[in-house]
Amino acid sequence: MFILGLTGSIGMGKTVAAGDFARLGVPVHDSDATVHDLISKGGDAVTEVADTFPGVLAKGAIDRGLLGKHVFGDNVALKRLEKILHPKVREREIAFLSWHARQRTRAIVLDVPLLFETGGQKRCDAIAVVSAPYREQRRRVLSRPGMTKERLVNILAYQMPDTKKRQFADYIIHTGLGRMHSLQAIRQIVTLIKQDKGTHWPPFRQKRS
Repeated sequence: MFILGLTGSIGMGKTVAAGDFARLGVPVHDSDATVHDLISKGGDAVTEVADTFPGVLAKGAIDRGLLGKHVFGDNVALKRLEKILHPKVREREIAFLSWHARQRTRAIVLDVPLLFETGGQKRCDAIAVVSAPYREQRRRVLSRPGMTKERLVNILAYQMPDTKKRQFADYIIHTGLGRMHSLQAIRQIVTLIKQDKGTHWPPFRQKRS
C-alpha cells in the first residue's frame, strides 16, 4: 500500500486538494478533522484538554476559540496541547492504515498540515506539497472570519516555510494557476501512486530520512 503525505501551509488549498484525491478514489485520513472529533462533545481528548487548559470547556466540548487564547503565541502551552493530541491522532491514523491494508487498498493519503514539522514524512512513501504564491495565500487567509494579519504572521512563524517544503516534496500541487491546473496535477499523482506498492506499511519497513 502506497502512503502519500499531503501537506501545505495555511491558505495553500490543501483541503480542496485532499477532497480531489478522495473524489478520485484515494482514501484520505484528515488529521485536522480527527483533532476536531477528539475535542468535540464526547471526544477522547476533551477531559484531558479541559483539565490542562481551564476554562476551555463549553457545553461538553472544547471551545477552539478559548483554547486558542491559551496556546496562541505560547510555544510551551502549544507543546502541552500537542503532547495530548498527537498520540491520539496517530492512533486513529494507524487504525485507518490497518483497515485499508486489510482491504488491499492500493494507495492512501495522509493529510497532515504539520507533516514536516512533526516528522511525519518518515512514515510516507512520497510527499505532495500544496503551494501558491504568497500574495494569493495571504488573500485567502485574511478573507477568513476572525483572521488578522498578526495571527497570520504568528501561524506562519510556526510552520516550515513554503519554499523549504517544496524542496522536500516529491510532487508539488500549484493552486495559484487555476482549478484545472491543480486538478490535472492531482490526477497525474493518483495514476503514479496507484502503480507503486510503497514500502512504509507495515511500519517496520524502510523509513524516509
